[in-house]
Amino acid sequence: MIQITPHMRIFVAIEDIDFRKGIDGLAAACRGRLQQDPFSGALFLFRNRQRNALKALMYDGQGFWLCLKRLSKGKYRWWPKNEGMSKCIEAHELQTLLWNGDPSGASFSGAWRKI
Repeated sequence: MIQITPHMRIFVAIEDIDFRKGIDGLAAACRGRLQQDPFSGALFLFRNRQRNALKALMYDGQGFWLCLKRLSKGKYRWWPKNEGMSKCIEAHELQTLLWNGDPSGASFSGAWRKI
């Protein structure tokens, strides 16, 4: 099971990706497009071209996790804009995004202490 914790590094790929890609294709996208190591333990989030599904890729030390969430209605409203190839977000922002919320417009309390 994937546990999302406040100290995790979470990278959101800016460009949409072909969802026919599996673990190997997404790991290659991490290395090529995002210039990140897919074995680092970070969580990588991708969106499909129809903007109604997300894939999360994460290595846990033993193997890769690949999770898919597809909305039954509608499209994901918020996605980072051209700020490079990826944007690093916080765990609470990921939770908001997974529920099709707008992390940039949400109000969160500050972290008790920096991790």
